[in-house]
Amino acid sequence: MGSYYEGLLAETVFIQGHEGDQVLAYLARPVGAGPYPGVVFLHGAVSGWDEWTREAARRLAQHGHAALAPNLHWREAPGAAPDDAAAEARRRGGEPDDRALGDIDGAARFLRSQPYSNGKVAIMGVCSGGRQTYLAACKLTVFDAAVDCWGGRAPIDLTGSLSCPLIGIFGEDDQSPSPADVAATEAELKKHRKGYEFHSYPGAGHMFFAWTRPSYRQEQAEDGWKKVFAFLAKHLS
Repeated sequence: MGSYYEGLLAETVFIQGHEGDQVLAYLARPVGAGPYPGVVFLHGAVSGWDEWTREAARRLAQHGHAALAPNLHWREAPGAAPDDAAAEARRRGGEPDDRALGDIDGAARFLRSQPYSNGKVAIMGVCSGGRQTYLAACKLTVFDAAVDCWGGRAPIDLTGSLSCPLIGIFGEDDQSPSPADVAATEAELKKHRKGYEFHSYPGAGHMFFAWTRPSYRQEQAEDGWKKVFAFLAKHLS
């Protein structure tokens, strides 16, 4: 009959981030020797390092990835509730790009150093994390694939330096990024002949993957996840 055992390990860990800072992160991975590809998962600016962020990490693990979600608001309010930490981070203008890049780089290196790693790591982010995903894929060279979920204000002036394939997941009812913003990003990707695929969903707005929010759209979210997992399988196997 064979074995039908499945298991996940999910826990908080500390990683070495920007300038050697110790940063809290949530790690979820399949139980076993692997090897497994890694995914750095970045939360958004409004909800922060919340319950849904950790559930997304577990969903990635359920599909065979070692997922690590760093708390990018950790320094602003250590130990605070995610909403409070996110509010404090917004009050201070959000996490600086150089600090976020240092934490993201540290997360990628943590995953790649684990004995169960297959040596490949992707980055995935939602909302401001989607923007940081685009930024990191252009400024760092540690990723094998990038997943931008409705990241507004993408730094498209850096597109020429994009170092890995990119998938974009967007809602047509979103205003940040708006359909016009998505079209402008796509034009830059085509201009620089980058490998990418974009999927925009009618009837969906911002954060439509998140079941904890009124913006959740089940049909569009499930199809979007399928697109994401197919993309990761293609580039991380």
